This record gives sequence, C-alpha cells and structure tokens, in this order.
Amino acid sequence: MKILNSNGISAFGGLNFVIAELDNKEIGKTLNETLPKLGAQSKYNWRDLLYSYWSVFFCGGDCAEDLSSNFKPNFSQSPKLKIPSPDRVLNRLKELAEPTTEFATSRGEHLHQFAINEKLTQLNLEILKRITKFTNTMVDLDYDNTVCYTEKEDAQITYKKCYGYVPGVALVGSNVVYVENRNGRSNAGILQSETLERMFTYLENHNIKTDRFRADSASYEFRTIRTIEKHTNRFYVKARMSSTMDTVISAVKEWEVVGDKEDGIFRGEVYYTPFKRAAKDYKMQDDLHEYRFIVTKEKRKDGQINTFTGEACVYSIIITNDQQSEPEDIVFYYNQRGTIEKEFDVLKNDFGWQKLPFSTLEQNQVYLQIMAICRNIYHYIINLFSKKVKGLQPNYRIKKFIFRFIAIPAKWVYRSRQWHLKIYGTINWYT
Repeated sequence: MKILNSNGISAFGGLNFVIAELDNKEIGKTLNETLPKLGAQSKYNWRDLLYSYWSVFFCGGDCAEDLSSNFKPNFSQSPKLKIPSPDRVLNRLKELAEPTTEFATSRGEHLHQFAINEKLTQLNLEILKRITKFTNTMVDLDYDNTVCYTEKEDAQITYKKCYGYVPGVALVGSNVVYVENRNGRSNAGILQSETLERMFTYLENHNIKTDRFRADSASYEFRTIRTIEKHTNRFYVKARMSSTMDTVISAVKEWEVVGDKEDGIFRGEVYYTPFKRAAKDYKMQDDLHEYRFIVTKEKRKDGQINTFTGEACVYSIIITNDQQSEPEDIVFYYNQRGTIEKEFDVLKNDFGWQKLPFSTLEQNQVYLQIMAICRNIYHYIINLFSKKVKGLQPNYRIKKFIFRFIAIPAKWVYRSRQWHLKIYGTINWYT
C-alpha cells in the first residue's frame, strides 16, 4: 500500500457549513455582546471559545481535551475559526459561574444549594430568538428534573441513593429554555414553586407566554400549582397517590371502559378542591380552587390490593384546570410528555451532560447551560439542513448527522485573494 500525504485536509469538512449558518444567524455576535466583555489583550473572543467547544461535539468528541488532541489538527488552517486550548476554554467557562444560592424551607434545618445563572439564561433565550419562532407566541411548556450522576467534590446523595446533581429543565418542544441546577439532596419537589416563578419571569421578560404546561407528580403541591396557574392558561400535572386521592377516586360516579373490556382499563373524572390542609398551614384559604381530576385505573394482574382504595388496581390521576377538553384528549396530551425523557437522553449522551468537567455545583451549572444551548443549535441545524440535503432527517441524533454530513474531507484554499472551501466528495443538495 502506497501512502500519499495531503496537508491541510480536514476530515470534518461539513462543520464549515454549520459555522457559516451560525454566523448567518449572528450567533457569534450574540455571544460577544451578551457575555462579559473580555480584555483587549485576549487572543480569543467568546465566538472563538464557544464555537470551538461546540464543534468538538459536532465532530463526535465528548470533552474539552478533544480540542487539542483531535479537533485542532483538522482545523488549524481554517480562516473561519481560531481554536484555543482546552485550558483556556474551561477557565473562561469557570469565569461565567455565579455563586451558589442557599435556600431554607419552612420545615427542616437543611439548607438547599441551588445554582442559578442569569447571564446564561439570558444568552440562551437571546439565541433562541434568532433560531426559533416561538417568541411573541403562546407555547406548550414541559418541566422536569433529571439526575446527573457524579462524585464531584460538593455532590450530595440523591433520592436514587447515589451522588449527583438534580437539575430542573424546562423545554418548549425539543428546545431547552431554562436550566436550574440543584444539589442531589434537594429533590425535584423542594422549593419548586420558587424555581418555576423564576423560570416564568425569565420567559415572560422575553415575550414567551405559556399556554399549556405539563409536569410530573413532583409539581403536585399547593404553592406550586398556584404558581403554575398564575402564569399559564392550562396546566396538566400528575397527582401523587395519597389518602386524599382515595377521596377523589371514590367520588368518581361513572367509569368508562378504555379500549377492550378485557384490558381492564377504566377512566372517570371528578371535580374536587385539594390542598385544604396546606392552604390552612400557609394561611391561604382564599386561594383554594376546585380542579378537574382525570382518573385512569387499570386492574393489576397480580391482584395486589391498593392501600388507599382497597381495589386491586393501578391508578393514574391528572389534575387540570382544562374544562373543555375530553378526558381521553387530556390523558393523550399528558402522556406525550414522556418524550422529555428522550431529550434527557440526548443531553446526557450526545451533549455531555453525563460527563461534568468541573468540581463545583455553580461551575457545572455553566457547563449544563452551555451544552443545552449547543443542543438547541443542533436542533435548529438538523431541521434546516434536512430540508436542503438528501439523506438527512430532522429526527437524526448527532452521531448519524456526523456520519451523513460532517465527516466529509475538505480543504481551505486561498486563491484570487479569497478563501475557497474545496470538498473532496459530494454533498447531495436538494435542487
């Protein structure tokens, strides 16, 4: 086998089109204008730092060290990108960290550590304005928490009996609009009302109004429901099983069969005023409201009796203020929020959320938000490029996008006082 070396050829030529599109949307300009101003002696601006870091993931890498070992050799001659060292990128990201805030609950002595970064929240929303169309419109918003397992210096044990963080994440479709990190000991339900109040305030300041809101049972709490109702038109939250839910289930007068009768699935609805004790504790009895409860029960195959109802059934209960929709439509809409688990899988496995680079909660909050922005950018890029390039689909994960588009040899050539990108292959553009 004879080998002929060709200098200056990059194995990831498709990345140049991604960078060109980001500049077309003025993402680099937004980075430099929104983030803190760097010193005049700084060799790299925020565009260089974050374009380079995001490009690592667009080329199949998963850590900052790939900048020097794998990425820079392929783009050292690019006229469109100046590539810093891994240490420079990580140190700049650390500079964006804001001090951790500690909150106390009305009960309990433990202080809860939250990482809230206003600068990066504003940056994310500014970038979303440039690449999406949901500002100045009513949106559907999903909120959930996930566990990022880590044994970092300050990580605390989570409800899953392992160390990590429990960031709260809000999404509009597949776009991450808000991230707030919390230490492992502070589970999703603790102080969620305050978290959601901050989230809604940021969104509304950017003219993002919420029409429908979905969340799991961690949001089933008096003050949390009141906060949600204040900022949304309609909400759908899964209720937690308790002795109160026994009262709700018993109040259902008519049960309709869902699907085949042999499946043993039934559905009913009832109007009920929950949280009476909590309202009394908070001295907020005037804020009590009647809500609609959609109850679905399914017979257990093992015949085990439910502690609260005395029936051998599994129950799923949704609390909502939606008075018009049919029960089956409400259940169908709520069940679609299961796609948020897929988004967590994408964030963790495609965009580095499972490999946190820093040692503290507030610094890793910066990383989570920076990579959430990268996820949003990828969602925009794959949807745009799938309309222009044959062989791409908008639902492709980044690995397939790399194989189908990014991994094509290319070389920058300076000719006639202009830079030209020479592609060694074929990109199947739609014509």
